[in-house]
Amino acid sequence: MSNSSSISHFLLLPLADTRQLQLLHFCLFLGISLAALLGNGLIISAVACGHHLHTPMFFFLLNLALTDLGCICTTVPKAMHNSLWDTRNISYSGCAAQVFFFLFFISAEFYLLTVMCYDRYVSICKPLHYGTLLGSRACAHMAAAAWASGFLNALLHTANTFSLPLCKGNSLGQFFCEIPHILNLSCSHSNLRELGILAFCVCLAFGCFVFIVFSYVQIFRVVLRIPSEKGQHKVFSTCLPHLAVVSLFISTVTFTYLKPPSIFSPSLDLALSVLYSVVPPLLNPLIYSLRNQELKAAMWTLMMGL
Repeated sequence: MSNSSSISHFLLLPLADTRQLQLLHFCLFLGISLAALLGNGLIISAVACGHHLHTPMFFFLLNLALTDLGCICTTVPKAMHNSLWDTRNISYSGCAAQVFFFLFFISAEFYLLTVMCYDRYVSICKPLHYGTLLGSRACAHMAAAAWASGFLNALLHTANTFSLPLCKGNSLGQFFCEIPHILNLSCSHSNLRELGILAFCVCLAFGCFVFIVFSYVQIFRVVLRIPSEKGQHKVFSTCLPHLAVVSLFISTVTFTYLKPPSIFSPSLDLALSVLYSVVPPLLNPLIYSLRNQELKAAMWTLMMGL
C-alpha cells in the first residue's frame, strides 16, 4: 500500500481467537454499554427534570454524563459488532469518524473535569463569592469552552493524522481506531505537524493538571481546618470521588499517549485503553450518584415515575 488513498479499510485487534470467547466479549461489552447508558441516562434525566438540581455542580455533571455517553457509543458498538460477526474490518471513513468523535468526547471530558474542580474550589474556598463566580452565564460559558476545546483538539488531530501517507499495512493493534496505532502505519519520516499539535495539547493539558493540583491543595488546606469531623467527611465525600476519576483518567491517558516506544505490549495497550475509554463512563454514574443524596433521591423519584 503506497499511501492512505489506497486503503479502503483498517483491521482492528481481535479480542479473542475462539468463537466462545468472542461471544463472551460481546456479552461483556453489551452489559457494560447498557449499564453506562442506564446510569448516565438517569443522571441526565434527573438533572434535567429536577428543578432543585439546577445548580452549577449538577449542570457540569450533566455535561460529563453526555461525554461519557459519547465515549461509550463511539468505541464499544463497533467492537461488539466485530465480536458478534467474527470480523475485524472498519472502513477508512468510519475509522476517521471514530478517531474524531472519541477525541472530541474524551478531550471535552477532561476539560469538564477541570471545570468541575474549579466548582469544588470556589464552593469550599470562596463560598461567599460562589454565586458571583459561578452564575448561570459563567457556567454556560465554561461548559461551551470545554466542548469547543474538545472539538478543536479532535479536528486538529484527526485532520493531521489522516493526511499522512500510510504504507505499513492496515492492521491496528487496538480494538478501536486510536491515533498512536495509526501513526505506526505512517511512512512519513517527518511528523513535525503532529509533534506541534501534540506539544500544544500537552501544554494545555498540563496547565489543566497544574490547576487541578493547585485547587485540591487549597481545598484540603481549608478542609483540614474544619473543626467538625462530620463537616470534613461531608466535604471529602464530595471531592474524593472527583479526584479519583481525575487521577484514573489522567494517569491512563498520559501513559498511553506519552509512553516510550520501547514499552510496547498489546495486552498492556488494550488494558489501558479499556481503563480510560470504557471504565469511566461505567463508573462515573456510580461514583457521583452514590455519594450524593440529592441526586440519588432525584434518580429514585424518576425511576418510580417511569
